[in-house]
Amino acid sequence: MASGMTIALAALALTGCEPQVATYDPPIAWQASEAVGRTNGGRLRRGVRLPAQGPHHITYDPAARSMPSRPWRRWGTDRLVRTTLCVIEDYRRDDPAAVRVVVGDLSRPRGGPFGPRYGGLGHASHQNGRDIDVYYPRWDGRESPARRAEDVDLDRAQALVDRFVAAGAVLIVVGPGTGLAAPGRRGLIEVAAHHDDHMHVRLPAAARRPEGLDPPRAKQPAEPAHAAGRSSTRGMRHDQPHLSHPRISQP
Repeated sequence: MASGMTIALAALALTGCEPQVATYDPPIAWQASEAVGRTNGGRLRRGVRLPAQGPHHITYDPAARSMPSRPWRRWGTDRLVRTTLCVIEDYRRDDPAAVRVVVGDLSRPRGGPFGPRYGGLGHASHQNGRDIDVYYPRWDGRESPARRAEDVDLDRAQALVDRFVAAGAVLIVVGPGTGLAAPGRRGLIEVAAHHDDHMHVRLPAAARRPEGLDPPRAKQPAEPAHAAGRSSTRGMRHDQPHLSHPRISQP
């Protein structure tokens, strides 16, 4: 079995970055993840949970319209979580005046369908830990999701797009009202309705691990019984601009 240090170095080589924040509360339980199947018909093995918040980000639950997001909505591959934290840290390091980035849904703990039964109209993709929704920064500096394209700080939103492109994203979906682009990267940016408040970012599956590396295993938590229950936002498409302010959940 490979040593913990070897596994950590291999993970760094595979993702191409390493978050600079040393600790989160609770700590991130890193493990070598596997995205199985398709993003719209797959599952997640050995997922990693994105922290509810940190010095550079806070999560938002579009179904409950609350911050931070519920834990079962923010699982991804180690590559997705690691890369997202790196991108956000780099963005705020270059722009200290920027507020924390608001992050939306990833995948469920073991992946699989993330449709209407999980709140709103759900996601067709987000099934194997490779997809993440990132809300655009607002021009008014508020630490909450934009409602419409007119709320978006386009310069800062483009800075985030540029960093995800540089980090290896294979797909970024943006709204028609944003004008966001990736010059010279034909096919990487898709423009779609209901994305004027957030970008949908997809990363590639993790590269093949070197021989002899045994992925560490962590017990996956069960989803709460109410996770598949009825939501007060039933019928609201999760990725439409949100028309009410989020409420802040108590710790």
